[in-house]
Amino acid sequence: MARFRLSDTPFDTATLRARLLDARVGGYASFEGWVRDHNEGRAVAGLRYEAYAELAQREGEAILSEAMSRFDVLDAACVHRTGELAIGELAVWVGVAAAHRDAAFAACRWIIDEVKARVPIWKHERYADAEAAWLHPGG
Repeated sequence: MARFRLSDTPFDTATLRARLLDARVGGYASFEGWVRDHNEGRAVAGLRYEAYAELAQREGEAILSEAMSRFDVLDAACVHRTGELAIGELAVWVGVAAAHRDAAFAACRWIIDEVKARVPIWKHERYADAEAAWLHPGG
């Protein structure tokens, strides 16, 4: 099963979390990124994520594979939304299961930072003043 995926619809984090847990897990860490109502001092009305899906999937899988070998973790997963999102909607989720919390926290932080830096996903923010801007990477 893929560890990284794009989703054009909302997803359930409880189901994703449940997939990571087993008897060896002593620590679990997750990150949820939501659409906020502001960015760099500007009021945000909404946004759209677009991705080069084939490359995004491949690079996302590479990041999760790297995390599995770089950190002492048992499993990890990431889902990133595409399409139109409203303020308050869940845009990205990362979950990491490990025997110990330190590895879970470190891997979770590393994964989201790498996804934002390397995966070809672009954010088109619409501002309250009717202007808009494309943001990537790390937006």
